[in-house]
Amino acid sequence: MNMEKKRPVFLRAAWHYLIMANYVIDPDVLQPLVPACTELDFHQGKTYVSIVGFRFLNTRVLGVPFPFHKNFTEVNLRFYVRRQTEGGNWRRGTVFVSELVPKPAVALLANTLYREQYAYAPMRYNILHTGEELRVYYRWKKYQSWHHLYARAHANPQPMEEGSTEEFIAEHYWGYNRYSDRYTMEYAVEHPRWQYYPVRDFGIKADFAKLYGRSFEPYLRQAESAFVLHGSDVLIRQGNKLRKQ
Repeated sequence: MNMEKKRPVFLRAAWHYLIMANYVIDPDVLQPLVPACTELDFHQGKTYVSIVGFRFLNTRVLGVPFPFHKNFTEVNLRFYVRRQTEGGNWRRGTVFVSELVPKPAVALLANTLYREQYAYAPMRYNILHTGEELRVYYRWKKYQSWHHLYARAHANPQPMEEGSTEEFIAEHYWGYNRYSDRYTMEYAVEHPRWQYYPVRDFGIKADFAKLYGRSFEPYLRQAESAFVLHGSDVLIRQGNKLRKQ
């Protein structure tokens, strides 16, 4: 039984209507970005990156809501790693390459405390959820251009199948950030198991080279899969600094 004491809660929020656009990428592109003490996490022999857009709602930091910073949109690019603990268990986690939000104070706080990769970008969104279907649309402005991410999905969410790509992408409960060449920030992300909306139609228009770098651009031309996660309340615990031996 794992008796490790949980760290205090840093942030509480709700994450909803997460569009997940998933791409297979050469692991050599990601390897220089892998934080110390972790390794790339593979699914059926493939490494993935995901472009994710979602609504960040009812945000509280250390129990305190920030005026005008409770609700906002985020768009990020992430990939997947794992870390083996001293007890031999594997922790599966996420590493962020880029995180965009329309709130400069959010970016400053996250970058300072967790060495995240946040930057400011004006954003717009539109969500229409009826008994017939779900439509989710996120737009953001960066490098003098508007980019967008769009999905039209089934109206009712369904559980993820064991061993599916949807499960692999969604079921990562740790975050890892490179603190330095020898140190990594690890933090727990807690939420119930999510359901997803199968996508009927999906689109993305973005300047991938400018947003994420030319090494990523060739792999982001065609998504292997896309789906929308229902989301839930989420809590993020205070980080723990890991040291490479």
